[in-house]
Amino acid sequence: MVTRDTRTAANQVPPAAAGLPSRDEIDDLSIEYPSSDGEPMAESQLQYTPLTDTVSALENYFIERSDVFIAGDLLVYYWMNDNRTRVAPDVFVVFGASGNHPRDSWLVWREGKAPDFVMEIASPSTWERDAVKKREIYANMGVTEYWRFDPTGECFTPELVGETLVEGQYRELPLERDVEGRLWGRSAVLGLDIYTLPGLELRLYDPADRKWLLTPRENEKARLAAVAAHLESEEARLAAETAQQESEEARLAAEAALQESESSRQQLEAENERLREQWRSLQSGQ
Repeated sequence: MVTRDTRTAANQVPPAAAGLPSRDEIDDLSIEYPSSDGEPMAESQLQYTPLTDTVSALENYFIERSDVFIAGDLLVYYWMNDNRTRVAPDVFVVFGASGNHPRDSWLVWREGKAPDFVMEIASPSTWERDAVKKREIYANMGVTEYWRFDPTGECFTPELVGETLVEGQYRELPLERDVEGRLWGRSAVLGLDIYTLPGLELRLYDPADRKWLLTPRENEKARLAAVAAHLESEEARLAAETAQQESEEARLAAEAALQESESSRQQLEAENERLREQWRSLQSGQ
């Protein structure tokens, strides 16, 4: 297996200015910006799973933030009036967005800013462009953090690379490998730790709550467990209500039986008293 370290790619990049109109340029609203470039979303499951898991985890994490926009494989146009100059990050996050509603594409000049965070999931056919061309594009655009993950273990070493933009240049973020063999680094932009677990699984961790962000499968499992727990609780509640109702019915039946017994006793006493009175009448007539 041949691996290549792409972190030594040219660090010098032009200052961020992509998508900003010149003084005499006007946004031509008649230009259409396609929502698809005809390229597949991911080459294989190796790329698709970390892409969708990451987008889903981030969407759930920032679900209460209407100013955070999260997308996967969405076209980003960064030059005004040019619908051919575009890039499609595997994952990107924008803070301070004008709403988190779905979009067909992201137009930097109309939205008012570029993504703050970008992650590319490497494949044998894309990793070199991710490391050089896209890296330059994102730096020009002003993307604060750029991360790359290699799910194949064959494109570059180590399998996770994170960089932050400092004065127009990307500088590598520190990564650590813990005793369990997990490589991780902190994203200051997201406020999360980014991990690669043994088996080259990409995961996000919330250091504040000390919890892993759940994948869609884990979310579904948790949802089903919650539904099962709710049903079990509901069954227990209904059983308790049934038992209480049966107890109440038994109490009412006992009271009814007692009342019936008391009525019979009173009738019997009345009959006895009538007979005694009749007997006394007979005795006094003799």
